[in-house]
Amino acid sequence: MVYGNQNWFTRVRGVSPEYLQIRRWPMERGSAFSQRDVDVAADICLIGKTVVENLFGDQEDPIGKTIRVQSLPFRIIGVLAAKGQSPFGQDEDDTLIMPYTTVQKKIAGIDWLQFIMASADSAQDIPWAQQKIATILRQRHKLRPDQDDDFIIRSPNDLAQVQAQAGRVMTLLLASIASVSLIVGGIGIMNIMLVSVTERTREIGVRMAVGATEQDVQRQFLSEALVLSMLGGGVGVIVGIVGSILVSGGLGWPTQVPPVAIAIAVVFSAAVGIFFGYYPARKAAHLDPIEALRYE
Repeated sequence: MVYGNQNWFTRVRGVSPEYLQIRRWPMERGSAFSQRDVDVAADICLIGKTVVENLFGDQEDPIGKTIRVQSLPFRIIGVLAAKGQSPFGQDEDDTLIMPYTTVQKKIAGIDWLQFIMASADSAQDIPWAQQKIATILRQRHKLRPDQDDDFIIRSPNDLAQVQAQAGRVMTLLLASIASVSLIVGGIGIMNIMLVSVTERTREIGVRMAVGATEQDVQRQFLSEALVLSMLGGGVGVIVGIVGSILVSGGLGWPTQVPPVAIAIAVVFSAAVGIFFGYYPARKAAHLDPIEALRYE
């Protein structure tokens, strides 16, 4: 689509006047087209906010202007209200809407519909509506009772289930990666603490010789492992927050870091430090003071 010396690639949708009502998509400026515009295949269109920004900027009002779509002139009669991104990450405001007859005859060159969007009165009526739609389509497609449907009917419940299943798979994948990372990090902490116990064997012997108990030594090394894991957790939280800000700024995706997630990260860091630091701390606490003092 072209206006003046500006051009932009976008999606063209051919719809009926009821489309905006079903999608609950109000107009920001101008007006929507009518059934008469559909009947006569009028050369008019509605555009989204993204198209407005790329073709007209902030200074010029697009209402009444004529743009070229595939070298054909179309008059803009309305601007759609901003809708944002779809659940699948698409910019819904990057769109051009026309009467479906206009798209069929003048752009796509077809005489059939790609899809039909319908709205039920309530969520409870969706199964009944699906059944009635299937019956009507089978009659109009002249399908025999033994033939399978040559169409697909999807409801919001189906899309929600697919999206929820994808979310569960992604959550499981991230949880698996996080579990491996925690195990690897915990083993690293345990190895560091074991090396520390070995290098400080004489120090441990001196402490125990001057009156330190096994609990004192164990608490010392557990606290060191806890501090080490908490430092790693703190760095991870900072990297996560910075990464979410960069993703939000670079890709335009809204991101949110809830305080609960930070609290959970801190708790897991502490738990990893205590769990993997327990064995080195216990090993240090059970050293023989005499043997420790002799250690070189």
